[in-house]
Amino acid sequence: MSEKSPDLEDDTGSYESGLPGFLGTIDVFISKIEAVMLALGVMLMAVNTCVNVIARFVFGEGLFFSGEINRILIILITFAGIGYAARHGRHIRMSAVYDSIPTKGRRYLMIFIALFTSVVMFFLCYHSYGYIETLYSRGRILPALGFEIWWIYIWAPIGFAITGIQYFLTAIKNLTSKDVYLSTGVVDGYSDTESEV
Repeated sequence: MSEKSPDLEDDTGSYESGLPGFLGTIDVFISKIEAVMLALGVMLMAVNTCVNVIARFVFGEGLFFSGEINRILIILITFAGIGYAARHGRHIRMSAVYDSIPTKGRRYLMIFIALFTSVVMFFLCYHSYGYIETLYSRGRILPALGFEIWWIYIWAPIGFAITGIQYFLTAIKNLTSKDVYLSTGVVDGYSDTESEV
C-alpha cells in the first residue's frame, strides 16, 4: 500500500512552471503565493471553527466574531482557489466540439480560449476593484470585528488578476509549444496524470 497509485496526481509538491525564463519565474512566484493563501485560509478556518465549537460546548457561548472570520476566509479561499484551479487545469470544461478538432486546431482554440478568459478575468478584476471603492465610500464596518468591510473583499481583484495572469501564461505556453496545454504545466487530455515534469 506504500506505492503511489499511477492514477493519482500529487498536487502537494513544489510547482514547476512549463514556461522558460522570466515568465517561468513569475509563474512559480504566483503559485507560491496561491499555496500560502489557500493553506493558511483552510487551516485558519478549521481552527476557528473548532475553537468556536469547543467554546460553545465548554462555556455555553460561541465566539461572537467566528462567523465573520469564516466569511473572510471563505472569500480568500474562493478567490485564491480560482487561480489554483487555472494553474492545475482543474476548471470545468465543456469540450464536445473541442475534442472533435485535430490537435493543431485544438491548440489554436486553446490559445483563443485562454486569451479570452484572461481578458474576462482582468475585466472582473477591474469591476471588483470598483466594487471595493464603492464599499470604501460607504464606510460600512463589520459589527463584531469592527474594521471596514471593504478589506474582506480585497481578495476578489487579487484572485481575478492572478487567474488572468495564469490564463495569459497558458496562451503563451500554447503559442510556444507543439502540444496543447490546459495550463502552463498540464497537457490536454483526459488522464489527470498528464503533467509536464
